[in-house]
Amino acid sequence: MPRVWGGRTLETLLGRQLPGPGPWGESWDVSDRPSEQSIVSTGEWAGNSLHDLWTLKREELFGDNLTNSRFPLLMKILDSRDDLSIQVHPPAQIAPLLGGSSKTEMWYIARALPGSKLYVGLRKGITRGKFEEAIRKGSVENMVHSLEPKAGQSIYIPAGRLHAIGAGMLIYEIQQNSDTTYRVFDWNRVGLDGKARDLHVRESLASIDFTDYEPEMDDPEGQNLAACPYFKVDLLELATGATICNPDPDRFSIITVTSGKLRDASGSTYSAGDFLLLPRGRLNLEAVNNTSILQTTLPR
Repeated sequence: MPRVWGGRTLETLLGRQLPGPGPWGESWDVSDRPSEQSIVSTGEWAGNSLHDLWTLKREELFGDNLTNSRFPLLMKILDSRDDLSIQVHPPAQIAPLLGGSSKTEMWYIARALPGSKLYVGLRKGITRGKFEEAIRKGSVENMVHSLEPKAGQSIYIPAGRLHAIGAGMLIYEIQQNSDTTYRVFDWNRVGLDGKARDLHVRESLASIDFTDYEPEMDDPEGQNLAACPYFKVDLLELATGATICNPDPDRFSIITVTSGKLRDASGSTYSAGDFLLLPRGRLNLEAVNNTSILQTTLPR
């Protein structure tokens, strides 16, 4: 996806072949959106779209009692050469009133250049009135809490949390299957077309949690990075020769390689930036060398 804030790290760091000069900000790797479909590249189901598999082979590949009309997750890689807009996703109780859909997400920081910042939540003492005044003055950045994360850290972003990714990061994002984003401030810049980007002030004010003050990076206990009604994400460190399979043999999981290399039974290998669908069952993947992965599952 071309983005005004994007760069070329998907090419230089992950070896992706980009479709043009860019800037390219997002890669939607696991996507069942009407206009953005993931296509299986290897394995028995190569050539099929994710939606095809979800519609025609749901119980066989994914598990039972899964009733969503579309695959319920959207998984991306984000490359922020510049700051993203300050934005919010609507909570479930608000989204239908605004004509959108709710979105809760989590971020895993794969790379963060020195001084890179995340903007999450409000600074202490910021009220809705002060925030609205800052919108009028074009100074919303002074209202938002900032953090300087390190590679390997993660943070949970519930719907309603004001947020923005700062320049200099590569992030794996795991979220609900929604594309509803309300921009409240865009650093007073123009888009790739030379025009000011649309803002969604009314929708943002209706969605922001004005009690969400100064959250910190997550401090997970053990391997679990995030667990909510929509997804569960674990970070696993695999030694050379170790194998990985679905924690629940009756459910699928998505493997995201963040470093190192995995090998499947056919001998195909997968490295940083690759996403793999492990269908239900005991299909194993082997670590070729010391390898770090995210394993994402759906809660029962």
